[in-house]
Amino acid sequence: MNYIFYFLIVISIIFGAVNGKLSDVVNAILSGAELSVKVAFSLIGIMAFWLGMMKIAEKSGLITLIAKIIKPITKRIFSEIPEDSPAIGDIAMNFSANAFGLSNAATPMGLKAMEELQKHNKDKSSASNAMCMLLSMNTAGFQLIPATVLAVLIGIGYKNPTEIIAPTLLVTSVAFISAIILAKVFEKLWKPQSETNEEGENVS
Repeated sequence: MNYIFYFLIVISIIFGAVNGKLSDVVNAILSGAELSVKVAFSLIGIMAFWLGMMKIAEKSGLITLIAKIIKPITKRIFSEIPEDSPAIGDIAMNFSANAFGLSNAATPMGLKAMEELQKHNKDKSSASNAMCMLLSMNTAGFQLIPATVLAVLIGIGYKNPTEIIAPTLLVTSVAFISAIILAKVFEKLWKPQSETNEEGENVS
């Protein structure tokens, strides 16, 4: 990726010099650097706020409450996991972080959930159905409030950043539901290796 950006910068400078627009290229680089700093600081503020809210929710037991509320759903989606598994709470925290658009916060929670799911995985050499389901849910990225995107829009001076909330909710909801359905379909089509014998015959 670094080589790609370096190549783009060099090409821009060369074409700018050839076309007599080198000063415009330099001005664009400087203004872009200034804008990136503004966006970064706006991200720091909103990320610090939501991460703090998530920490308060964790300490106050709100995450545990959320895990209990969504337990009937998680029992159906993650049918391989025992009801008392710590993975349920980790999945709830991961889902909550994604719902608020905190992808940076959701990543470590998702990794922790994967570690717990691996403990219930019979075939350690490949991902279980539950692990694939969690990965598909994270890839779909359901977002109730796209906090990160809002912070970027605010940082660049967008006049009405909240107008993206409704379209984002609609698109991510469709993607999220589709990911769950497809994961369940593929779960039925492909059986784990542990359920087949050496000849490839189904033994379940």
